[in-house]
Amino acid sequence: MPRTIPGDLDGRSLRIAVLVARWNAPITDRLRDGALEVLARAGVPDVTVVEVPGTFELPMAAARLAASGRFDALVALGCVLKGETIHDRVIADACAQGLMDVAVASRVPVTFGVVTADTLAQAEARSDLASAPGKGGHKGREAAEAAVRLLDALRKVEGRP
Repeated sequence: MPRTIPGDLDGRSLRIAVLVARWNAPITDRLRDGALEVLARAGVPDVTVVEVPGTFELPMAAARLAASGRFDALVALGCVLKGETIHDRVIADACAQGLMDVAVASRVPVTFGVVTADTLAQAEARSDLASAPGKGGHKGREAAEAAVRLLDALRKVEGRP
């Protein structure tokens, strides 16, 4: 029988940075608010919010924050909307790969709360603070919860309290 190690929503000793892209601020503000709500509920005592100009800048900021040694995890929040060209795909792909590269290289978890939507209505649905869990989702909440649960599971695997 395999041993299962769950990641609980226990953030009592964590230091987490929330990176927020300012481009598409009506969406990213809601993503930030949802992430902060989850981190508070999880008992995370040390939360720092860092604003960056846009989604493209998230990986650079994440790299610097990870290298600082001040954070156990990073929650990256942004919003990329489809336009008339492929610009949205270029930005979204670069951001996703950049954030993954930071996480793997630094060994600091970086969760992906970047909404990539065809329309503003889709982005609003994925950042709706009134949405129930599992109903369209809230990408800010999901990214914050993933960070806390991942860190908790890794602590257990490593035998740390």
